Amino acid sequence: KELETQKTQIRRKKSVITIHEDLNLGEKNYRTEFVGLRAKLEEKTQKLWSLMDSYQPRDPLTIQKSIISHVEYTLARTRFNLDGRCMFHGTALSMRDRILENWNDTQNYTKMNNPKRLYYLSIEFLLGRLLQNALINLDLEDKYKEALNELGFKLEEIYEEEHDAALGNGGLGRLAACYLDSLTSMNYIGWGYGIRYDYGIFRQGIENFQQKEYPDYWLVKGNPWEIQRLDVNYKVGFYGHCVEKEVNGRKVKSWEGRQEVLAIAYDNPIPGWNTTNCNTLRLWKSFSGEEFNFDAFNKGDYDESSKSREDAGYITSVLYPNDSTPSGKELRLKQQYFFVSATIQDIIRRFLAYEQPWSELPNQVAIQLNDTHPAIAIPELLRQLIDVYYLDFNEALDIIKKTFAYTNHTVLPEALEKWGVDLLGNLLPRHLELIYLINHFFLEEVKIMNPFISNETLSNISIIEEYHPKKIKMANLSIVCSHKVNGVAALHSMLLKTVLFKDFHQIFPEKFTNVTNGVTPRRWIAAAFPELTSLLTEYSGEEKDWLSDMTLLKEMPNSLKLNNQIEEFVNKFALAKKDAKLRLKEVVKDKFNIEIDESFMFDVMVKRIHEYKRQVLNIFHWIYKYLKIKRASKEEREKMTKRVFFMGGKAAPGYLTAKSIIRLANMVADKINKDDDVNQYIKAFFLPNYCVSLAQVIIPAADISQHISTAGYEASGTSNMKFAMTGSLIVGTRDGANIEIAEEIGEENIFFFGKKVNEIAEARSQLGKHCPETLKDVVGYILGGNFGDTSYINDYLNSMIHGSDYYLLTADFDSYIKVQEQVDKEYQDKKNWYKKTLLSISRMGYFSSDRSIEDYAKGIWNIKKAEVQEPVKDSNQRRVSRISLKSN
Repeated sequence: KELETQKTQIRRKKSVITIHEDLNLGEKNYRTEFVGLRAKLEEKTQKLWSLMDSYQPRDPLTIQKSIISHVEYTLARTRFNLDGRCMFHGTALSMRDRILENWNDTQNYTKMNNPKRLYYLSIEFLLGRLLQNALINLDLEDKYKEALNELGFKLEEIYEEEHDAALGNGGLGRLAACYLDSLTSMNYIGWGYGIRYDYGIFRQGIENFQQKEYPDYWLVKGNPWEIQRLDVNYKVGFYGHCVEKEVNGRKVKSWEGRQEVLAIAYDNPIPGWNTTNCNTLRLWKSFSGEEFNFDAFNKGDYDESSKSREDAGYITSVLYPNDSTPSGKELRLKQQYFFVSATIQDIIRRFLAYEQPWSELPNQVAIQLNDTHPAIAIPELLRQLIDVYYLDFNEALDIIKKTFAYTNHTVLPEALEKWGVDLLGNLLPRHLELIYLINHFFLEEVKIMNPFISNETLSNISIIEEYHPKKIKMANLSIVCSHKVNGVAALHSMLLKTVLFKDFHQIFPEKFTNVTNGVTPRRWIAAAFPELTSLLTEYSGEEKDWLSDMTLLKEMPNSLKLNNQIEEFVNKFALAKKDAKLRLKEVVKDKFNIEIDESFMFDVMVKRIHEYKRQVLNIFHWIYKYLKIKRASKEEREKMTKRVFFMGGKAAPGYLTAKSIIRLANMVADKINKDDDVNQYIKAFFLPNYCVSLAQVIIPAADISQHISTAGYEASGTSNMKFAMTGSLIVGTRDGANIEIAEEIGEENIFFFGKKVNEIAEARSQLGKHCPETLKDVVGYILGGNFGDTSYINDYLNSMIHGSDYYLLTADFDSYIKVQEQVDKEYQDKKNWYKKTLLSISRMGYFSSDRSIEDYAKGIWNIKKAEVQEPVKDSNQRRVSRISLKSN
């Protein structure tokens, strides 16, 4: 009861909880009945239908019985050996039961109505922990909290038992996860497709200041959310050769002599907020087509007897295997083809079930390529259409171009994926033939459209890179065979059209569009920052469902001003921010055994380590502040704004410069924290193994966040959106989505510095002519050995200050220090600072992933909302005919 009164409830326009909240366990809530399916059931047994015609009640007692039932009968545990891990699994399985009710009804709805479906193909899905997100989306968090309290467990502690699903590495995978959440919440029917990795990219540790990579076996204690679908499996082939055959009087190609593995589906239900809909993330795991060679075993060749099983297992073993060797490159390409081949076969199976002509495929299927990793799906679908189903090549290619769309996520030419012709031809010989055919017809088409086109332009747009060794340009393949190509921020999309894919845009301007990234407020506000959630619900108007439509918050500052409540809100927000800081303080105490003061400004930079993201510039500021404090009098020090610096992120195992940056950050942090002259004013920490669950602690605690990439190099960024949504102001360059954030929240509420995109070329031409004395002082202090032996990074630093500074740290350093001094000054006026954060939070509605999904749905996928009917209390209301559903 006390917990119930402490938390402000979020009221929803269509509240599932009000439908299910029955203390009388005898009262039923009936599920949707589909007439066609019911007729089939009646042929078998009426009893079966009656046992499955209603949802489980959602009162605390029923929840408790469900949890304990799973503990005893699924996990085989007794009341005498219950621990947190066991209770997590019991709770998750109990929650999964409720999700599966929605999931099954969604499957029935789509089978009956056959709406156009979206298929989102991504090599990564960085889901994070799922229990809290599911409870929030189904509005059951308080009910489960009450149920577990009575059983002697705290829900917050149960959350900590869940291991982050290691299915992604960074922004690409986290964006995909946000989009799945929004796709369901916005009532669109869609499937995510990816790989069920046994191991994540790695678990990061820090030893002797250096990154240490450990296996991240996230499945070590099981995954209660997934459903293994042994009935959904497809053969996927590699190697072999192509032969020409005659079928029904026409010549066709056949891919023969393949080594085959089996792809088996693992389904993960994706519940949405304020909806009965539930979509699916289908992940593929590889198994051997020949599980065990008994003849080899009998001959005593035990290694050979299981070799095929082990070889197949490698395909889905690790996210992003190191591709610095030929075998590593082959394994990466195997991974990509494995998951898209199974996916394409699955899509085709679902389409053929409705006995529609192939010309209808683009009207029933939209396939979105999340970057180029799944681009091999294009020749795979073409192969299926012409080699398996015997369509004409031109007809098949036309279908493909209407079905696929491609999202680009980089502006770095060197980051565009390419595969060697020899590698691809050996592993996927038929696909290489088809790519050459696609390229030939494409270039001929372009020549007809523009007879005077230059050879240089033809070379730029060709799918084949003719240098030695020859390579296949997967971005070009994706552009040629997609009806839409989008960037992920306004600046990024402009650069695609004017720089990276300039020649393509001049020929096909209608293909290019923009969809700015977004993040889901359900995870990044409701789950990560519950205190802010309560505040926004209280002050935005209790009937407003802002978690479904964040633009409803836009007028909140005006409403607060009108009601003389701004100061009241600011004071409550300060307390909420303090609570978030205390959670991060506990993490620091646990990891470093160092106490930090929550009254200090929390300055955060967490993202993948890369030179263009310029973590080094941030470290230079740490050192600048360190030296400034060391050289100041006691009186001067007391006037300074106190900060705690946080940095986190992983470096790719083969990216030595990025690993050197991590090492430097840890050495500098160690020096700062051990220096008693300085550590009263600043502290610094590199937080190891940055992941979604850690981000949910760090992001709400931040006062300031750093997004300081060289202008024109960050495609969008999404962490900037998460920080701004939760009341952290941004220090950043005019890059990626920072520009659009400033347009929404006001430039006065963001701290910009540095060169703009149109100033980069001129700044590079001036490199070596001038390096700020302040920066020379900082670098000289490092080279002087004051932080220990830095021989591993000395050449990098020396070359930087002498002109080899591609990412322009020397050009932006003075501007960066100046804006940091402005931050220090403004933070001292806390009330005004929190007024800025109020404007930032309330104006971030545009950056909800719900808006992004709407943009994709209307502008690219051409899909319509398809809302499954909610449960009802009267059984007579639940019968819904196929015809009436179609008309909705």
